[in-house]
Amino acid sequence: MRDERGYFARAWCRNEFEEHGLESALVQCNISFNTQKGTLRGMHYQAAPFAETKLVRCTQGAICDVVLDLRPQSPTFKGWVAVILTAESRNMVYVPKGCAHGFLTLQDGTEVFYQMSEVYNVESARGVRWDDPSFVIAWPEKWK
Repeated sequence: MRDERGYFARAWCRNEFEEHGLESALVQCNISFNTQKGTLRGMHYQAAPFAETKLVRCTQGAICDVVLDLRPQSPTFKGWVAVILTAESRNMVYVPKGCAHGFLTLQDGTEVFYQMSEVYNVESARGVRWDDPSFVIAWPEKWK
């Protein structure tokens, strides 16, 4: 909602998430600050029983955010989607359980805010290579 003072927006609502069948229990928030353009973080996820859903937003700067489906029974298994998240657009991406997540910073001084459905569990932390030929993730060309 915009007016002459600025805007007001709801960033998260348990009821709306539940109505759409999305994870609605968020238990932890993290911030990642990245000093340099071209910083790559990912592809990370947590294995069961600590698999986590993430809601990711870029609060300063810009990122190319990638979600990689690692759910074997999913029709999009090994598929990925890339979304440009910026502080100006105020958009977010939802990362379901069983998907890996990573991002590439597109500007210096980029900050990313995460909300997660599980607390961090080091024994369940996993990752796959950002350049694994099984996935063929198309990172922005200027970075390669």
